[in-house]
Amino acid sequence: MTTRAGLVAVDHVQLAAPPGSEDALRAFYTGALGMTEIPKPPMLAARGGCWFAAGPVQLHLGIEQDFRPAKKAHPGLRVTGIEAYAARLESHGVEVTRDDGLPGHRRFYAHDPVGNRLEFLEPDA
Repeated sequence: MTTRAGLVAVDHVQLAAPPGSEDALRAFYTGALGMTEIPKPPMLAARGGCWFAAGPVQLHLGIEQDFRPAKKAHPGLRVTGIEAYAARLESHGVEVTRDDGLPGHRRFYAHDPVGNRLEFLEPDA
């Protein structure tokens, strides 16, 4: 019997952040987005940054000394109840930019406190 090799899932998405931004990231990703901080392995924790999860979705924020947020690159995060989720972010002071350019989906964009672009989308019913 042979084992087939191939991709099966995205394990996590890594975003960059500037040194010293962990407290702002924690407030955003746990407070505004409702994610849970997960512990980094001790060897990696020494590098700074923080990791977050919501169900099977993981976002890792790694420290980059010469950090500059990407203008176009972003993770696409599938949500349920997109309008309620947008309202949740807005209630935390996050600017939400709606975009109807993807057929069959409702979506919006937001930025984390260090400027990382995030896309939130939900397929139409």
